[in-house]
Amino acid sequence: MNAAVLDAVSAAVQAKLCGIDASHDFSHVSRVAALGARLAAAEGADAFVVRLACLLHDVDDVKYSGDDEAAYPSIRAILCAAGAAEELQERVCCIVRGVSFHGELGQAPALLDVETRCVQDADRLDALGAVGIARCFTFGGARLRTLHDPSVSPRVGLTKEEYLRSGQTQTTINHFYEKLLLLKGLMKTPTGQGIAETRHAFMEAYLEQFLREWDGTDT
Repeated sequence: MNAAVLDAVSAAVQAKLCGIDASHDFSHVSRVAALGARLAAAEGADAFVVRLACLLHDVDDVKYSGDDEAAYPSIRAILCAAGAAEELQERVCCIVRGVSFHGELGQAPALLDVETRCVQDADRLDALGAVGIARCFTFGGARLRTLHDPSVSPRVGLTKEEYLRSGQTQTTINHFYEKLLLLKGLMKTPTGQGIAETRHAFMEAYLEQFLREWDGTDT
């Protein structure tokens, strides 16, 4: 039964994300689901629930829908069509609600259950390292953002509303400082923290090289 539900949900999400740019496409979701399973095994979480939430975590995401609540009716509909009970639908929606980076901005740290911690860390790990760098530039390109502008400082101490506000001047390089380099310190599981250390270090080294090349000071 669990395998059938996962297969049905996976197919529905793949169809739903068709046409989304490669920063948040089904390949991203698949990587997050694999990471989620790895974390669930290490942290003693319910692997089935974690995989479901990982598969569904970017359905009608606010970055594409423009509505912070659009995801939850869609998630319930996909799960219902896959034969998931209403209790499971609510459980997955609750986990997905706790995953987002912007949801933590300006808020006191929340007490999250182990499944939510695994899904949150899995999603954030895919924003780090070599893949995270590729995704960042893909998303910036899709939004026609300036690659780098030294005259535009990264935004610091953002609230959720400020982070989501449109119309601000944003650059792709600043996104590293506004979000991606903060993720290592926001990991919620010991396993995720260990993986994040290596990916974070790779990202820092990349940015150092990028800025040297930008300034023409590389050797």
